[in-house]
Amino acid sequence: MSAPVLTTLLVANRGEIACRVMRTAKALGLTTVAVHSATDRDARHSREADLRVDLGGSKAADSYLQIDKLIAAAKASGAQAIHPGYGFLSENAGFARAIEAAGLIFLGPPASAIDAMGSKSAAKALMETAGVPLVPGYHGEAQDLETFRVAAERIGYPVLLKATAGGGGKGMKVVEDVSQLAEALASAQREAQSSFGDSRMLVEKYVLKPRHVEIQVFADQHGNCLYLNERDCSIQRRHQKVVEEAPAPGLSVEQRKAMGEAAVRAAQAIGYVGAGTVEFLLDSRGEFFFMEMNTRLQVEHPVTEAITGLDLVAWQIRVAQGEALPITQDQVPLMGHAIEVRLYAEDPGNDFLPATGHLALYRESAAGPGRRVDSGVEEGDSVSPFYDPMLGKLIAWGENREQARLRLLAMLDEFAIGGLKTNLAFLRRIIAHPAFAAAELDTGFIPRYQDQLLPPASALSDEFWQAAAQAFAQSQPESSRTDDRHSPWAKASGLRIGLPRETVLHLDCEGQDRALKLDASNATHALHGEQLSIEHKGLRQQHRAIRQGDNLYLQWQGEMHRVTPYDPIAAVEASHSHQGGLTAPMNGSIVRVLVQAGQSVEAGAQLVVLEAMKMEHSIRAPQAGVVKALYCQEGEMVSEGSALVELE
Repeated sequence: MSAPVLTTLLVANRGEIACRVMRTAKALGLTTVAVHSATDRDARHSREADLRVDLGGSKAADSYLQIDKLIAAAKASGAQAIHPGYGFLSENAGFARAIEAAGLIFLGPPASAIDAMGSKSAAKALMETAGVPLVPGYHGEAQDLETFRVAAERIGYPVLLKATAGGGGKGMKVVEDVSQLAEALASAQREAQSSFGDSRMLVEKYVLKPRHVEIQVFADQHGNCLYLNERDCSIQRRHQKVVEEAPAPGLSVEQRKAMGEAAVRAAQAIGYVGAGTVEFLLDSRGEFFFMEMNTRLQVEHPVTEAITGLDLVAWQIRVAQGEALPITQDQVPLMGHAIEVRLYAEDPGNDFLPATGHLALYRESAAGPGRRVDSGVEEGDSVSPFYDPMLGKLIAWGENREQARLRLLAMLDEFAIGGLKTNLAFLRRIIAHPAFAAAELDTGFIPRYQDQLLPPASALSDEFWQAAAQAFAQSQPESSRTDDRHSPWAKASGLRIGLPRETVLHLDCEGQDRALKLDASNATHALHGEQLSIEHKGLRQQHRAIRQGDNLYLQWQGEMHRVTPYDPIAAVEASHSHQGGLTAPMNGSIVRVLVQAGQSVEAGAQLVVLEAMKMEHSIRAPQAGVVKALYCQEGEMVSEGSALVELE
């Protein structure tokens, strides 16, 4: 049966990937359909689509994971095809089958291929049969604690627990010894169930100092399959990729060919169609071990597009309609170098806890040759606790790696975000680090250089406060009166009859405050638009300074700081608000309450488990004590700062 004629495409996803897929679909002349939860009614992907369908609910389980609702949305909107994006149902064989049964096109591989490779356990068994080297592990059906304990003892600690149906670091835990196994397994199973609807786990040896190198493969319905070079994704945090680049630094032509051909064989063995990625661990000796195959488009596909000049989403659309691949393996380009970083709403200074709230300020890097930003938000949007906290991706291309690196640094410097915590400054420190510049890459990069990448918060310098005060004063509205704008009393100029012009400001920045006197005749600081110019000993520097109401966002030493007028009453209230209690570090839902009032607990004991953005976070006792009161219950939604447990 011939495929339906494709004129309308529904994207069963949200955020930056939904926006990115719709961008190509529109360029091909297709009508785009967005689906959204109740929370995402006004999200950017909803705003940019030609048509949109409300799925209701807030959590993914009530919206983006509802197969029947997605099929109904496609029917209602007249869409002939569904693109799953990544995450959510992108590697769900049942979803692929339901789409096919409904007479629609699935922009992904056949359900049989998802079955074979979508389960990490099944994929490991398939690779073992094909003779591809595997990391030692257990990939069996039995899922009880004792089975995993025996397997871990056989493999040898440390071991890595992984969700068989998962990816993106969800349902993944490193276990150092047997005392940690039970808690880690239970938590990983809950995360896997919440994120993928499947709690099954596997366990394998945790390989020390490996590189993570993956091959992009693409296959059509005519038996053609090729690899589009490789990507190095070694820089990770908690198994979540942070930086990706293509090609992999230091990989020889022979290694690329060997890994690429192995990836193609794996794809052909399961009758693969469309875009997929075969992931390998590469050790220092040049040996590689199969990890898993992701049967979907990857988050990091833009770096492959940058070095090949290809549009992988366009290829997905054409291949799904029965077209043959347009080039052969020998024609695959490899041009220059590309690096991508993932921008997250999270607090690096507080163990990378996800951040939620209002994007009061959001300015992306300027567009230009070798510069690309794939994002899913705009200024004024809100970041909710229900979904992954990634805001977008910055991608830089250069004729060589160093040019790409310097271009990416410039893009990071131009980006401005205010209103919630992000990892922007953390990303800049990685890309600027000498070891990264030297391409000294492995999965232990971030822990190894943690002290430099995550420096402790320090007191803001006198130079910062002087710059903040000058920018704040110079960005004040010209007039504070509406009845007589020409009155000398209407201007915030510091004018005092018979005395030098002087302004006194008491400012607050991230819990620190300073009172400053400003001489209005000081000519060393000048604000022009959103650029604060500071001259010192003949050297002039520029700092980004953006005023929004009572908020001043000042970029200083690679970080954006929010400066506001000091409020002594609010400061006193804040100092007393958290005394005697343990509070929610972010918005989220309570999944487990492990204690009760009157119970004695040891230091470090789990008290409450909070789920936010598809990850679990444990609230632990800071010291031994007695639970005086509980202020939450399982299933309850809580806001950041809400009291959860009172411990005495």
